[in-house]
Amino acid sequence: MTDNTEFVTVWTTVGKEADADALASALVEERLAACAQRWPIRSVYRWKGRVEKDDEILLVAKTRRELADETVAFVKARHGYETPEILVMPVRDGWRPYLDWIATETRDATAL
Repeated sequence: MTDNTEFVTVWTTVGKEADADALASALVEERLAACAQRWPIRSVYRWKGRVEKDDEILLVAKTRRELADETVAFVKARHGYETPEILVMPVRDGWRPYLDWIATETRDATAL
């Protein structure tokens, strides 16, 4: 394995399974992500002075660094939260065939 900082994951949480499915599908269909995975989670957070507890869906999209800004904008434009969690995490290491697959399945940012 080698340094593969040209790849990132984009994380967000949504409140409904239907929203998670729609966003994951849209990211893959638009080739902004090669894959998007989702998990049910329980979030505990402070919001507007109160501690809140909610069931949410964590969505993680695999993409290339050069598509990160566009992917973030895409998620933000389709998100229902006032202040959505949108985090971009660098991929430090990875199995080269898998990373090559991400590169193949996401669009070329220069072709936009």
